[in-house]
Amino acid sequence: MQRFTNPRDIYHGKGSLEALKTLQGHKAIICVGGGSMKRFGFLQKAEDYLKEAGMEVELIEGIEADPSVTTVMNGAKKMEEFQPDWIVAIGGGSPIDAAKAMWIKYEHPECSFEDMCKVFALPELRHKAKFCAVSSTSGTATEVTAFSIITDYDKGIKYPIADFQITPDVAIVDPELAETMPKKLVAHTGMDAMTHAIEAYVSTAAAPFTDAPALLAMTMIKENLVNSYNEDKAAGDDMAARDAMHSAQCLAGIAFSSASLGIVHSMAHKTGAAFADYGAHIIHGAANAMYLPKVIAFNAKDDRAAERYAFIADYLQLGGNTQEEKIAALISYLRGMNDKMNIPHCIKNYGADSYPTEQGFVPEDVFLERLPEIAKNAIGDACTLTNPRALSADKQEDIDLMAKLLKACYYDTEVDF
Repeated sequence: MQRFTNPRDIYHGKGSLEALKTLQGHKAIICVGGGSMKRFGFLQKAEDYLKEAGMEVELIEGIEADPSVTTVMNGAKKMEEFQPDWIVAIGGGSPIDAAKAMWIKYEHPECSFEDMCKVFALPELRHKAKFCAVSSTSGTATEVTAFSIITDYDKGIKYPIADFQITPDVAIVDPELAETMPKKLVAHTGMDAMTHAIEAYVSTAAAPFTDAPALLAMTMIKENLVNSYNEDKAAGDDMAARDAMHSAQCLAGIAFSSASLGIVHSMAHKTGAAFADYGAHIIHGAANAMYLPKVIAFNAKDDRAAERYAFIADYLQLGGNTQEEKIAALISYLRGMNDKMNIPHCIKNYGADSYPTEQGFVPEDVFLERLPEIAKNAIGDACTLTNPRALSADKQEDIDLMAKLLKACYYDTEVDF
């Protein structure tokens, strides 16, 4: 038996932020990030709409990119003090993911972070509060998913929390919020969305209910992402591509929330903060963009995955006659998208600012030294469970395969194993 779960309500289209006026409750707490939502006036609008709904409103502000366990625990404490019956998270993936984890701790104070990370084993939520997510970036789709990513900085590891309990009750997908994204964020979040769609489609948990939104998302991303990257609201562009991308990323989220993902995400989770002591993170969307072509070549050794990758190439009209040619066309197309949006092809050339450079911020000797532990952690990631080419943390040969794949992602070498 499989399950297909989405928010009860998804409000979408320009001006849909106003749906906050329809929420019924007494107290709402808004979780928000670093300032762009305040700067562009969306935070004030959200406050005003909730007050118009008759609610008392408090804020948890300043949630950092790649939110930490400490941020989660501090936010849960504030929720416990305020006792909201609505949690409204507004912004990109980070504030929404953090708010989801805060929600768990608020509802169940006895629940440790380690308890939260047990896959699909959370206690029942909604005894104290419901959850509304308002997305401002076009990539993570956490506004519709059963996932949250929290970073343990002591270990340098990003952990996925996965449970249908944390699927928001209400999602608001208002493209006006995404029109303010800077170009680099458009590129990274857009390739995150493409990875979501492709990994969901080849996942071992894929089903007709998830294939449909995944394929439509891929088509919309192909048609709109590079154009969205090149749009400039200040120059008077109509932002039609940016608006379409906001819907596309949500469709990709609907697909992967129920189909789950694969080892592109496992590797991105476990490399993202692994080199933070060298001054930067490998930004999640950029990591996905770099690793996806390598993982497609790796997974294509599985017959079902190869058939599905070839179907994607046909669906997107990328050319090729044989299955092998079609998969090669898909890989080439994705690498070309990275080139058009100034995303590097490998960790070795990934600069601290995320742009391509001759020598990236991760030294070769440091990467090789940490590689065995990263490979082990990546195989243990929850997303590995639904990867089409099975890998087990109990098999040393599989850990060695993962290490070999990660090396290909460092050096940008061919994957033929």
